[in-house]
Amino acid sequence: MARITSPRRRSVVAPGAIFVIMAMALTGTAGTAQELGPDGISPQVVGLLRLGIAGPLLLAVSLARRESPRSMPVGPLIVAAAAMAAYQPFFFGGVGRTGVAVGTIVALGSTPVFAGALAPLVHGDAVSRRWMAATASAVVGGGLLLAGGEEIGVDPVGVAMALVAGMAYAVFALAVKGPLEHHSPVAVMGVSLCGGAVMLLPLSIGSDVAWVATARGAAVALHLGLLATALAYYLLGFGLARLQVPTATTISLFEPLTAAALGMVVLGERLTATAGVGAALLVVGLLAAAWRPHRPVRPPVP
Repeated sequence: MARITSPRRRSVVAPGAIFVIMAMALTGTAGTAQELGPDGISPQVVGLLRLGIAGPLLLAVSLARRESPRSMPVGPLIVAAAAMAAYQPFFFGGVGRTGVAVGTIVALGSTPVFAGALAPLVHGDAVSRRWMAATASAVVGGGLLLAGGEEIGVDPVGVAMALVAGMAYAVFALAVKGPLEHHSPVAVMGVSLCGGAVMLLPLSIGSDVAWVATARGAAVALHLGLLATALAYYLLGFGLARLQVPTATTISLFEPLTAAALGMVVLGERLTATAGVGAALLVVGLLAAAWRPHRPVRPPVP
């Protein structure tokens, strides 16, 4: 008589998680790139340049591959473009008023919370207790990592702006989720970022752009547009097409981990004990979100 054994429960990487991690590793270089750039860099102009370089590039690649945007749903892409345009000034405005640590903590930490609240209404995606625990660990860890060693000051208006930025990013991810399931990431992200750049243009009129004409400024602009945005959002599109939005936005908290690592290696910043604990909690949360239990199919009984 054949012996029947229970299949072992093991964990596998959630499909798409690696794409989100790679995307956040690229976007996490944005802060360091700006620090290495010339004086006088305007956050508003940075936001416009990121979208204005990445969007047309991705759209051009899409058209070269004969992937016409005409077949894509208009409504979700307009929402995505508006959300991306809103994210830029609210994020940079919130950071400017309440500080980099608090602004980034609130914006990035609130994104998966908003996504988890809205996803059941938009896509019918129910969130699990595992996701809640992973998100809580990642958010707390990200907060400790970013706040470690800094004197924290809270500006209510700045916090409110950062919350709006977090909601905008969640709305963007939810809006592109549907189109990404039926169209290529390069086409969907190209149209969304181009639309965001057009909507953001009026807010940047009158801003100082002289720094872009310098060698360092041009290098920073190209890095932000090509790597930290175009390639990053292309990879993010692959991840969002394969993951539920709440899970993808939780894994997006890999970005501050990248930023902290670059700060130590490139800028010579020191990691405090508090920040070290935060990094550990963040890694635990990311692993819990990226790995999911998997039970192999039970072999048939002969």
